[in-house]
Amino acid sequence: MLFVAAAWLPSAARSRAQAAPAGDWPAYGHDAGGTRYAPLAEITPRNVAQLRIAWVYRTGDYLRDRGRFEAAPLVVDGTLYVATPLGRVIALDPARGTERWRYDARVSLEGDYGDFANRGVATWLDPTRARALPCRRRIFLATVDARLIALDGGTGRPCADFGTQGAVDLAAGLRHAPGYHWEYGVTSPPAVAAGLVIVGSAVSDNQRVDAPEGVVRAFDARTGRLRWSWDPVPAALSAGAANAWSVLSADPERDLVFVPTGSPSPDFYGGERPGANAHANSVVALRASTGRLVWAFQVVHHDLWDYDVPAQPVLFTLRRGGSPLPAVAVATKMGHLFILDRRTGAPLYPVEERAVPASDVPGEAAWPTQPFPAPALRLAPESLAAADAFGATPEARRQCRDRIAALRYDGVFTPPSLRGTILFPGDIGGMNWSGVAVDERRGVLIAPTNRLAMVVTLIPRDSVRAARDAHPNSEISAQRGTPYGMMRDLLADSAGVPCNPPPWGTLAALDLAAARLKWEVPLGAVPGVGAGSINLGGAMITAGGLVFIAGTFDQHLRAFDEASGRELWSAPLPAGAQALPVTYLSGGRQYVVQSAGGHDRLHTTMGDYVVAFTLPGGPVPDTAAAPVEGAYAGEIRVGGAAIGLELTIAAAADSLTGVVGRIDSLRITGPVTVRRTGRGVTIGALFDYPAKQCAGTITATGEQWNGGRLLEGDVVVSGSCGGGPAEHGTLALWRR
Repeated sequence: MLFVAAAWLPSAARSRAQAAPAGDWPAYGHDAGGTRYAPLAEITPRNVAQLRIAWVYRTGDYLRDRGRFEAAPLVVDGTLYVATPLGRVIALDPARGTERWRYDARVSLEGDYGDFANRGVATWLDPTRARALPCRRRIFLATVDARLIALDGGTGRPCADFGTQGAVDLAAGLRHAPGYHWEYGVTSPPAVAAGLVIVGSAVSDNQRVDAPEGVVRAFDARTGRLRWSWDPVPAALSAGAANAWSVLSADPERDLVFVPTGSPSPDFYGGERPGANAHANSVVALRASTGRLVWAFQVVHHDLWDYDVPAQPVLFTLRRGGSPLPAVAVATKMGHLFILDRRTGAPLYPVEERAVPASDVPGEAAWPTQPFPAPALRLAPESLAAADAFGATPEARRQCRDRIAALRYDGVFTPPSLRGTILFPGDIGGMNWSGVAVDERRGVLIAPTNRLAMVVTLIPRDSVRAARDAHPNSEISAQRGTPYGMMRDLLADSAGVPCNPPPWGTLAALDLAAARLKWEVPLGAVPGVGAGSINLGGAMITAGGLVFIAGTFDQHLRAFDEASGRELWSAPLPAGAQALPVTYLSGGRQYVVQSAGGHDRLHTTMGDYVVAFTLPGGPVPDTAAAPVEGAYAGEIRVGGAAIGLELTIAAAADSLTGVVGRIDSLRITGPVTVRRTGRGVTIGALFDYPAKQCAGTITATGEQWNGGRLLEGDVVVSGSCGGGPAEHGTLALWRR
């Protein structure tokens, strides 16, 4: 009877029952509506310059050349939860960064995940479950290999009553089955509403017409049973995708979930999916309890540019003319910002359908018009001419001027062509999954933007192989089922410097009531090149009047004055930080936490760091060397292989020695050497690989982390097994 009673609680009452304390960070964007606003004010413009590192934690999931640790940690019930692309979830003490538990979903390293990322977890408190029972607080992990997993928030153990022993296979039951395990997965946390876990998907959507469909599904938060599904692509259409790969939002009081959908497959040719492709490239409001369509607003008709709706729809109250209006902000890759009534989808500021260029590609029928918001809500440049070309030298500028002149560009909606078409501001944005943040109290919206011109060229089917041979460093996709493949490149000079002028990234503030720009500043820098960096991760706002953001090439976390846009503080980070910073209270003290793991495609420094900052008087990082002797278990990761390893380090007279208890697939053929310098540890061993009849040497150079519980660093494997130069990888060993 308790279950029945809870199921029929009014949604507002359920929302109040699960309301988190003001000092928590309980959802990806702080709240179910994704405002990225925290009502905390201990850190202010006057004291933010005093921020310093409180603690550093490493997850153990460091990879040298792939992966995107994009997670925004959650903080609830006095615990910080963070997830990694490899499917690990870790619970930490939020004040000291010490580990409470960790869970490993063991995501396979084999295969080329198109977006090897994780943006975090979701959580739900079961109001019907007794406090002493496991899985009252549930942590939901959606993995890049298409699993939805429920964990007990207190222990990290799977909730056995959810799905099959705690997991649901998201790849099962699709109309268009994945052709390989990395074609379909999840990179963003699910939404939780009406007792349901609602999840989208990431699809490799540029390889074939009939890609896996972008179905949105809701599962019972207790049992994992499928309760409803909604497909943005009609079954009669052969296309797939139109998937919601970004973060969903929820309005529990109105029983609504807001879904940002992407382009139908494939991205750059629509001849096999004629029409506007309604519900693709849209923000869609569904009834959270049933999945019924309430309304949809399409930001791009018949997408030919990979102009997904990339950002979490942000729910807020717009105060205009004294009347509060329930609104939703929709940020787009074009840099267009749409402000809609979240009850109906009607625009709250004017939107105009404008004529746009036609396609000159046989078989393609581009949609004749596209929606444009008011000028103040178009936050990225919409023109690029040869005369605008940038170049650090006269020769570089000449190269860029000639490239721009040779390509087709008639504005933001210029269709792809056989000649080559400029996409500007480009498919990285405008605004990407970084999204926007809203301060309702001050009526301000904060938007990080990008401006990076790309070139897309359609390739006749019989020329795709030759194009791959001629352009080995370009992205070339088959678009199977169409007459054309696709090639996409950065519009750059011969040194790889963008041809469009800087800044390549900005941070802007909008006055929402007046729909006008308050300020805009370059965000970070590309070291040695120019101001204003491409950025991914997003901004968060505090009641103290600060905007925190990382995400740039120069690898800093920054704080800006919300009122003026003036940069007040910055701190270098140990790796690229393409993730949303979060803030919370622990022990009455405010912390700001940033994940820093790098981005393989942006080529920022790779890592696996979680870094916490606070004002003076709090904890300080433990940098002392700890005893290294002991038993360890973990793995060596090289390429697509994860080689399990158990190692015991022991003292031997005045030195150290190692004994391998287990190593997957390999056989150690000589003594294991261990050398230590401070926190640094170097391990060496000879091995052979019976299955390949080869042999070599493993040399690992790492450091102690997490109070001496983790040995982590780089690995070099040399010998006859690789068939070429030495292979590079990583090592992570946990003290047992």
